[in-house]
Amino acid sequence: MTVYIKSCRIVRPYLRPLLLLWFLISGILSLANPPMFGAGEKYHVEFTPELQRAYFEIQKLRIQSARQIIDEVRPQHKENAFIAYLDNYADLHYLLISEDKKSYQLLLKKEDLRLDEINKLPDQSPYKRFFLGEIRLHWAFAKIKFGNEISGAWDIVKAYRLLAENQRKFPNFRPTLKTLGLLHILIGSAPDQYTWVTKILGLKGDIGMGVEEIRTVIRDEPFFRQEAQLIDLLIHAYTLKLSETQLNKVKQLPREQPDNLLLHFFATTILMKESKSEEAQWYLNHAPEGPNYISFPFLEYLKGEIMLQKGNYKEAADFYTLFLKKYKGFNYIKDTHLKLFMCYWLTGNDSAGLTYLNRVDKEGSSVLEADKFATQVAADYKAGKITPRQKILYKARYASDGGYLDEAWEMLSTVTESSFNTTYDKAEFNYRKGRILQKNNRTDAATISYQRTLLLATGSSAGFGASSALQLGYIFMEKKENTKAAGYFQKAISYKNHEHKNSIDNKARAALTELGR
Repeated sequence: MTVYIKSCRIVRPYLRPLLLLWFLISGILSLANPPMFGAGEKYHVEFTPELQRAYFEIQKLRIQSARQIIDEVRPQHKENAFIAYLDNYADLHYLLISEDKKSYQLLLKKEDLRLDEINKLPDQSPYKRFFLGEIRLHWAFAKIKFGNEISGAWDIVKAYRLLAENQRKFPNFRPTLKTLGLLHILIGSAPDQYTWVTKILGLKGDIGMGVEEIRTVIRDEPFFRQEAQLIDLLIHAYTLKLSETQLNKVKQLPREQPDNLLLHFFATTILMKESKSEEAQWYLNHAPEGPNYISFPFLEYLKGEIMLQKGNYKEAADFYTLFLKKYKGFNYIKDTHLKLFMCYWLTGNDSAGLTYLNRVDKEGSSVLEADKFATQVAADYKAGKITPRQKILYKARYASDGGYLDEAWEMLSTVTESSFNTTYDKAEFNYRKGRILQKNNRTDAATISYQRTLLLATGSSAGFGASSALQLGYIFMEKKENTKAAGYFQKAISYKNHEHKNSIDNKARAALTELGR
């Protein structure tokens, strides 16, 4: 039991965002020449034109339309294993977006039924273990998302073993590599204190190998090329680092498929993560909508985020309120109440803001880092640890996160380090300056600010030290000063007990791997 619980902790902090986005983009591929395997067998895999259309409807988040197509085809294709896969694919898209707990309990009962259907495929079919592994991985994330973490972690182990076996049995079946490669990257990113668990469970992780496996699919397998490209983009956005070419690809895809809601969401979130919220807003505003698409209230949350970054607090509050009104899930509730508090507090209406701050402890879950951070900020505010002087730091942080660098710099220019009383605030002030300077390509000046942060970063401000060390590593990596870069990446990992440790450690380890260290 201890091993299972430890493996859940591996999954919980750092796999969730990757698995969510990976699952949602999983299967975006070219079906121009669909395969048919085992057509002479009683049970087989056949990508018929109708099922291809259903597949793309799911990927576009037109779930109800896809289900109608599948139900129309089902009577004539009872022995086609692709139908069971599509049934599962549609249900999981619905669950991950809606966070509908009642539907989760009902649909969970169908996992074994779908696996039984796939198991009817002949052993000589490379699709058998491939589909089994993918369904296991899909359900792993759903279970983790809905709090069934032990079962979800075990499904990841089963998925890995199925895919590894499929690779041994069918080494020339390239599709296996796209999912197995992803798992190799995710397992290779596991925090050092958990690597003994992966070894006990027989899970082998290697970031470099995983990237190469995915790129093998891109290079050699036209059928799955686009899906593998998206996985590659996702991994680089959330674990490694996006190149300019990759970022352009992120922006290109939804323009090529304007009716694809998922690709607009994908571009929006990646661009926001890259501090390009002005560009992200275009994709958000041009996302397709209407009764054919699944309800996606999280888009209102993203609109609120961009307005908060711009300093348009009234508009931000309106979007956050609309999100809460439409949303039936359990994540981002605490975070949204904190952001509503900020919309009022940052404009001087502290009493109105407290109404929302008081809801942080009472509503929503504390699974995501954003919700945990909201809980901590609410506690700090009530304990008197957050003062009016910090408003300028929050404003600058939000503006910088969105890429509104001139506005952020102007805000910070009104204060100096001596304007703040605590070491925590002084460290944050220097870190925010460093990020703005770095994003403006003023790396020498940014280096000075980051190094000052390192001197100040102790105790509760350790997160700013870890973040500064990570960015210094990137700066020296770009300068080809690899020894210095490696030293800073190792320093980033050395910081303990801060809220971003898992994500920073993952990125630092990935960079060290790239440096061959």
